[in-house]
Amino acid sequence: MPHTTRADLERIARHGEAASLLATAGVHSYLAVPLMARGEVLGALDLVRTRNPAPFDDDDVFLALELAARAAVCIDNARGYQAQRHAALTLQRSMLPKLPSHLPGLEVACRYQPAGAASEIGGDWYDAIPLQGDKTALVVGDVMGSGINAAATMGQLRSAARAFAELDLAPAEALYHLGHLTEGVEQAITTCIYCVYDPHRSRCRICLAGHLPPALLRVGHAPQLLDLPTGAPLGVGGVPFEAATFAFHPGDELVLYTDGLVETRSEPIDARLDTLLDAVAATRGHDLEETCDRVLEILRPPGGEDDVALLIARSQP
Repeated sequence: MPHTTRADLERIARHGEAASLLATAGVHSYLAVPLMARGEVLGALDLVRTRNPAPFDDDDVFLALELAARAAVCIDNARGYQAQRHAALTLQRSMLPKLPSHLPGLEVACRYQPAGAASEIGGDWYDAIPLQGDKTALVVGDVMGSGINAAATMGQLRSAARAFAELDLAPAEALYHLGHLTEGVEQAITTCIYCVYDPHRSRCRICLAGHLPPALLRVGHAPQLLDLPTGAPLGVGGVPFEAATFAFHPGDELVLYTDGLVETRSEPIDARLDTLLDAVAATRGHDLEETCDRVLEILRPPGGEDDVALLIARSQP
């Protein structure tokens, strides 16, 4: 509409009040271009002239069509990425376990936070598995890669880890079998930490597969990172796993996490690990659910580039 009248504005606007606002603003020329992508109309691009006294002409129409075409493609891509993110996140969350209501001699709290980008959701998980003899297996893992494929691989490994735990395998043996399952499988390189807590002996037996060391907070002591054999990620093959045993008495806390919690592009990893220890020390003795939230609040930047799995366990009398 090169020259709009009051009647035109009433047709253009959603209601009479909006038409009055357009008239008050001095709208005298109007151009509407459909936003189309892949044969679907997504909406419309509305343009009006107020201060510029010249009406819209054919050159303006050509420019508006180009702008609308590019905008429509961007909007359609964004919808596709959002759908992919939602599918991966739904798959990821559906595969994360519901923790048992009671674990002998142990209190556990967990959190999972997805990455800010759609393409980086998927690979992290946590688990707490009741075993024979009142023992509990604690597992945290991180599948390399992202998206739906990583989430699906995570689900397979979590199920396998639970199956091996039911067989009461030692941590190193359980990781060996998990590693054997992933050898040669695309997008299956995974870091993992597998820990078995025995409340009757007040001890944990733990094994790493290329994973960051857990943090241990003992009663009356400063928190520390456990010095453990790192091992190789699952799926590499040919590298034996070595377990270690440490005392875990009532009141002690163990923090298991994935690298998304502590790795950033702007800070060295040592400084981030120190921040983790400080955060754990600051929440000593607090409710574990509150501790999880506080640790994430301190360490997890908004819109983080990687997803995060966090598990904190406290020994009970």
